Parts: sequence; structure tokens; C-alpha cells
Amino acid sequence: MSRLLAFVDIFVESPQMDEVVQELQKLPNMEELYEVTGEFDIVSLVSAADIEEFRDILKNKIMKIKGVKSTVSSVVLHSHKGPRCSTNGKEVLSAAATIRSSPAASLR
Repeated sequence: MSRLLAFVDIFVESPQMDEVVQELQKLPNMEELYEVTGEFDIVSLVSAADIEEFRDILKNKIMKIKGVKSTVSSVVLHSHKGPRCSTNGKEVLSAAATIRSSPAASLR
């Protein structure tokens, strides 16, 4: 069975960028991690067995890191080009979601 892949864009409190990156690097599901310019501070690629595992990673790991303000997630539906493309055209997942989260949102 294929693994779910999701791009997780992360907003970080600037003074804690280095600490946030260090903590994110420790997560086994963190496939790729980039500090970027633009709207977000970090863009990452996270893998999970299914949507429930992804929810747990997002809610109980990423969002618990001190300095993470909020996230925007996009689940990969199909890869058309890149290192995760298969040769037979079948890909990682067949479900869609965009998930926005912030510590304040989880308190509601």
C-alpha cells in the first residue's frame, strides 16, 4: 500500500526558527524540510501510513513544537514529475485535503 504524502507549510515565530528546524529534523515522518522565503517560513514533506497517522503527526508532534505558530497542509493526490513518481503512473494517494491548523484552533 502507498503512503500518504502531504506538504506542510509552517509559520514560525522568527526568534525560534533554528530550534523549530532542529525539532522537525528529529521527526521520522519528515521526508523533506526547507527554510524558504515567501508566505511561509518552512515547507516540509511529511509521509504517513494514512490520514489518521498524518493527523497525529500534525496535531501531536508538529503543532507541539515551541515556536510553531500555524500550518497549512496539502495532501498529495498524484505526482506527475519528481523523485516520487512511479513508472506505471500510479502514485501515493487517492484522497484530498487541505488542512489549516494553529494552536488556537485546536483549543476550540
